[in-house]
Amino acid sequence: MRTIADRPIQRELMDERVRACDDFYRYANGRWLDATKIPDDQAAWGGFAEVQERNRDTLHGILERAASSPDDEVARQVGDLYASGMDEAAIEAAGLAGAAALLAKVDALRDPAGLPALVAALHAARVGAPFAVAVRPDAFDSDRSLVHIAQAGLGLPDRDYYLRTDERSVELQGKYRAHVATMLALLGGSADAARSDAGGIYELEHALARAAMPRVEQRDPYKVNNPFTREQLAARTPSFDWSAYLAAIGASAVRDVNVRQPGFLDGLETLVRERPVALWRTYLRWHTLRSLAQYLPRAFERAAFEFDTRTLLGQPEEKPRWKRVLGVVDAQLPHPLGRLFVERAFSPEAKRRILELVADLRAVLGERIGTLEWMGEETRRAAIGKLDAFAVKMGYPDAWRDFSGLRIDRGPYVDNVLRALRFDFDYDVAKLGRPVDRGEWLMSAPTVNAYYNPPRNEIVFPAGILQPPFFFAEGDAAVNYGAIGMVIGHEMTHGFDDAGSRFDARGNLRNWWRPEDRAAYESRTDLVVKQYEGYEPLPGTRINGKLCLGENIADLGGLKIAYAALERHLAAHGEPAPIDGLTARQRFFLGYAQAWRSLMRDEILRVRLTIDPHSPARYRVLGPLSNLPEFFAAFDGDGGAMARPEELRPTIW
Repeated sequence: MRTIADRPIQRELMDERVRACDDFYRYANGRWLDATKIPDDQAAWGGFAEVQERNRDTLHGILERAASSPDDEVARQVGDLYASGMDEAAIEAAGLAGAAALLAKVDALRDPAGLPALVAALHAARVGAPFAVAVRPDAFDSDRSLVHIAQAGLGLPDRDYYLRTDERSVELQGKYRAHVATMLALLGGSADAARSDAGGIYELEHALARAAMPRVEQRDPYKVNNPFTREQLAARTPSFDWSAYLAAIGASAVRDVNVRQPGFLDGLETLVRERPVALWRTYLRWHTLRSLAQYLPRAFERAAFEFDTRTLLGQPEEKPRWKRVLGVVDAQLPHPLGRLFVERAFSPEAKRRILELVADLRAVLGERIGTLEWMGEETRRAAIGKLDAFAVKMGYPDAWRDFSGLRIDRGPYVDNVLRALRFDFDYDVAKLGRPVDRGEWLMSAPTVNAYYNPPRNEIVFPAGILQPPFFFAEGDAAVNYGAIGMVIGHEMTHGFDDAGSRFDARGNLRNWWRPEDRAAYESRTDLVVKQYEGYEPLPGTRINGKLCLGENIADLGGLKIAYAALERHLAAHGEPAPIDGLTARQRFFLGYAQAWRSLMRDEILRVRLTIDPHSPARYRVLGPLSNLPEFFAAFDGDGGAMARPEELRPTIW
């Protein structure tokens, strides 16, 4: 029986009773949408999830072999972490022993002066409260690493969850408080005390939420890049000793930092000054517990699932334990596990062919920039220079990061994870004072995703996404251009979206646009905002056009660039014969739409409509296509329900 790997277009998924130009998402996927049930251990299901499952199966085999008969030190390391995570009896027997030292540090807090050292210890364990810290390139000098301080410390997905007063939100707030109480009670003590503590935690988080910057505002890179000297930081928050904190994380030599949300620090200053230390102890105990719950005995892990996954995301059942542990191994040992994955799942020939696609799309985007009627010559030269400077990372790193200094054994799971978290934190802090490593990867090789990184001006495609239905190493060119080609064009376009376009060819945040060109650009992107704000994925809930603007610009641009690259390919190689009655251009659009097929539970859809800058999959297909004359021409349509009036169609690239 043939599989998706040798069948790029699956006609059995289609509903050809629907006119393509009326609802192409349903035309391409209708029978699949009607017949598919989301698995009980998933919150959503579709093309991405199917790739993830196949990758997981590959990784599962790798981990089982590594745990039983490792071939080398890399395999031994990933095998030992996997084995310790799978040893449920040992996890139960260990109880809270592995987390005890960290919890004891929290319980030892006696006055606000102890907060900096405590928060530093929690950050080293990747507990993100009451703020977050990271070492990243300086937006204004991208060759330099800088400490970035960001708002964090909330147990609900976003500030808006605390500030909404509608019935559904109030109900969820109550469930969250009950969840916090349930988790705290597992540490010991009375249920009444746990409920009282949960109320105090919620009140503190509500105050942090009020101080937090909304997500839409954070899309402006100038608003989240605010250089502070040590002296300015101390003056802004005198109740928190930043010198003590920076010394505790190993960054005492730092003279300046970036504060992503200064208003949040103002709120934090008030709370540190006014809230009793006992409340801070309770709050930090809670965030330590929720951060470590998945590595602790079953009662903690199950309680975390009940709220974080079942209640918030609507997923009825937990994933099997091997999948949960696999995710931890991928997160904590991304390079060792990634190396083993690439050996099995991504050939040199596949890498060569995907790089050819990238070259095609880069050439097309350059040609289109060169002929834009709305862009002036000065801005055009800078834009082409930025495109030419794009770094391309494909499949896996040129050099694998060395994890040999990290001790992993068959001992307690939480101990292994805490050592791995500390190892990674120290790795980040060690970047300070060194030039930025432009070869660094921010995703593991098996990840089913891709990204554009503005400070590095790079597009990155892990081997995990370079699989069917996105990329067929030996498959139909038309489908490859429509599926992975669109993703490549999407990431390239991010370099010129509403936020990415603020960074120059070197990755520095500076204005390289003439004012009239920026105004012309924004008049076009305003049409994108208005288009997507007209979509209502759930009754009464529309897409946030401003939050999703960058992704929607990239979807539209990516699809247009990929289609133009297909035309370039056909001109060079000739028109192929139809396959299964479908022309190359039809297969391009079908390959795109079928790769993005998706079903999602209402609960996770509500979360994503609040926090996710991506539109739901249905609108990632219908939205761009409704603006493309080439799509309507491919399906003999001079209109249809999808067609938008010419004056409302954004034409950017």
